[in-house]
Amino acid sequence: MPIKKSVTLQSLADELGVTIQTVSKALRGHPGMSEETRRLIWQTANERGYRTKEQLRQLEQDRIPPYPVFQRRFVLVQTEQSLGFHRLLMQGLQERFAEFGHRIMPVLLPPSLQPSGFAAWVEAQSILYADGIFIAPRVTPDWFEERLLQLDAPRILLNFPPPEAKVDSVVWDVYEAMYVCVRTLHRKGHRNIMYVGDIRSQRGFILRWQAFTEAMREIGEEVRMELHAVGERQSDEPWLAAVEQKFRQLQPTAVICGIDEDVAPVYYRLQSIAAIPRQCSFVAFLNEPSPMLPLMDRPSLLIREAGYRAADRMLWRIANPQQPYEHIRLRAGFQPGNTVNGPQLR
Repeated sequence: MPIKKSVTLQSLADELGVTIQTVSKALRGHPGMSEETRRLIWQTANERGYRTKEQLRQLEQDRIPPYPVFQRRFVLVQTEQSLGFHRLLMQGLQERFAEFGHRIMPVLLPPSLQPSGFAAWVEAQSILYADGIFIAPRVTPDWFEERLLQLDAPRILLNFPPPEAKVDSVVWDVYEAMYVCVRTLHRKGHRNIMYVGDIRSQRGFILRWQAFTEAMREIGEEVRMELHAVGERQSDEPWLAAVEQKFRQLQPTAVICGIDEDVAPVYYRLQSIAAIPRQCSFVAFLNEPSPMLPLMDRPSLLIREAGYRAADRMLWRIANPQQPYEHIRLRAGFQPGNTVNGPQLR
């Protein structure tokens, strides 16, 4: 049986067609290359199982074996409302677990499930036989999440945690993202900014609105809720008519649409009223770019990266069961597109 060759800086450099110095700088986080090159080097090193001395020291410190002798099985529990995040979350989770030889499987909570049938469903899906449980965002109704948080297994919540929840959580920081959006628009000269999106039904939605009002206050603008389209989306046409009415009433120079699935209908409705971005700028909370839309100015919501980081946190929690729970928020940057200009005089 042939002996598997060890992975070295030289073999990585040869495979990628770059120098050893470039590989070393990329893995140590040093400057001197494009982000695309850095990402490719990191991805290739991870796929080949290469780890720097610093990474090995950190794994040893966290009591996580770098080369496990058995395969673990984890589950990602979600509902239909969280499927919009599924591909990116699974990509991040799978990338990280593949480095250790572990598996992650999705499990969908049926919408018809009642509290009385929850225990039987958990048993039928072998949830408690998994090595750890990831709980997706937007798990509704609320009792689903409450019951999942009570399970006797290592758990990671991929959301902002509710008060007093005894669980580790990892999430892309929509609060920070909203601040970034408002400040980016303000630097472009915008002050009259309208918000569109549900602000009540999910913790992340509530935090978006709180961040919007606080960021607007910091630039000297008080927010009157009745002037913004903040109702929960029901049937499309009445809801879009209400968005249009608010837009005509406020006459904003910029709009922030705070929920991914609302972006396309809101954009095309407003585009029929005012040319974007010439007459009104538009910023979208998109999970990722959409071929149905122009290149949107948007905050970078680090969903895949949250999955990757959550996998790390799960392995750490398994190795350190008595340590305090932590909430990890991945901070957002801003992705410029073609939908923001400076405000036009009216």
